Amino acid sequence: MNLNGVLIGTEDPQRLTDYYARLFGEPGWESGDFRAWQIGGGWLTVGPHDQVQGRNAHPGRLIWNIESTDVKGDFERLTAAGATVVQDPYHPGEAAEMWIATLSDPDDNYFQLISPM
Repeated sequence: MNLNGVLIGTEDPQRLTDYYARLFGEPGWESGDFRAWQIGGGWLTVGPHDQVQGRNAHPGRLIWNIESTDVKGDFERLTAAGATVVQDPYHPGEAAEMWIATLSDPDDNYFQLISPM
C-alpha cells in the first residue's frame, strides 16, 4: 500500500484554493471545483463536500504532515505567504534533533512541518 494524498472537504473550495495557492503555488491538477498540489510524492486536494459546513470543530483530530529538512526556514516562508500559526517550531519532548511547527488553514484544519523521521 501507499498513502498518496489527503483530500480536504470544504463548503468553500475557492477560499481554500486561494489559501493553499499562496502557500504552494498554482495547483498542479484541477477538475471542476477540485484543486490539488503535489508536495513531494503525495497530493493535497481540496474540494466541496456536502457533509462539511463551517470551520473544523476538532482541528487536532486529524493533522497532515509535510516532511522538511528545514522546518524553521519553511515555516518562515509559509507564514510570510499567509499561513496561520498554531504553534511556532519546537522540539517535541526530548528529541532535540527534531522540529515540528503547526499551521492551520481558513477552515481550521491543522497541518505540520516536521523534520524527517
